[in-house]
Amino acid sequence: MTTAFDPFDLAGTQLANRIALAPMTRNRAGEGGAPTELTAEYYAQRASAGLVITEGVQPSVVGQGYPSTPGLHSQEQIAGWRRVTDAVHAKGGTIFAQLMHAGRIGHPVLLPDGLTPVGASPVAAAGQVFTQEGPKDFVTPRELTGAEVRATIADFVTAARNAVDAGFDGVELHGANGYLIHQFLAPNSNLRTDEWGGSVEGRIRFAVETVRAVAAEIGAARTGIRISPGNPFNDIDEPAPAATYSALVQAIEPVGLAYLHILEGKADDRELTATLSKEFNGTVVLNPASDGSTGPEALALVEQGVADVISYGALFLANPDLPERLRAGGPFNTADRDTFYGGDHRGYTDYPVLGA
Repeated sequence: MTTAFDPFDLAGTQLANRIALAPMTRNRAGEGGAPTELTAEYYAQRASAGLVITEGVQPSVVGQGYPSTPGLHSQEQIAGWRRVTDAVHAKGGTIFAQLMHAGRIGHPVLLPDGLTPVGASPVAAAGQVFTQEGPKDFVTPRELTGAEVRATIADFVTAARNAVDAGFDGVELHGANGYLIHQFLAPNSNLRTDEWGGSVEGRIRFAVETVRAVAAEIGAARTGIRISPGNPFNDIDEPAPAATYSALVQAIEPVGLAYLHILEGKADDRELTATLSKEFNGTVVLNPASDGSTGPEALALVEQGVADVISYGALFLANPDLPERLRAGGPFNTADRDTFYGGDHRGYTDYPVLGA
């Protein structure tokens, strides 16, 4: 019987087990958005995961959505991440960088030179974002022109190449939780009538072309994508996500990606998870729905064949040696949910987090 503690071949990269560190925003970047020694220590502490996936890393200056988040668009940032990847590899770990363009989620005070957040359409998200000046209402983003959409895809490609140059084993494109790729997928944030919107085929185009471009640059075996069908976080409304995500998965499946990372928001998402897993002929990483944080019971999903790898967020924050504790059956430290900013975090795993 296959268990979560068995080694796993991830598109040619050998993982020590089938337990992943889910991406979680850390807000710890130093000057210029470069990782610090504390970043290296944090990820090295969790290198016993079969797969370490970093916090969201912006592929461009305008892609930043929160204070003190790191990028992969400057030489200083590449050098900072090299210290992180070296530290993880020294512990025998495998690490992917999550490339995350926040899109409309952010605020001008977080951006330099008079920049303003951009999006698929000029539709402001309801709610507020945390900034160094306190919470601020989301602003109406500037709609990307067709040429700027292409340029944004190129930013993802450059960031992916920078990730490889920094020593990462691969990258995960963040297509979940209401950030830019998700904003193109969702009908309430993408009101476009050009080739990048309108029909299902139009709304998935940005995600599909970004996947193809990144895979062409660094190799499909080094490229994954994370999705969260129907997830309402960041004012996303996808009342009938099945058609959109089936079309997306069918379009990217021939690329031969390293993995598809599915984040479930609620228990009845499992039916769609099963459908997408059948349509994707590759590794499925699952962050399963739960009443709170993903717990030890999720390991059974590997044994049941629901997923190939299970990703843990909050439990991994509180237990840096989580694979060992899961194998031993505990004990487990409890994550301090007060360290998460705002709202209800039902199993979601990439909210801004302080401390650890």
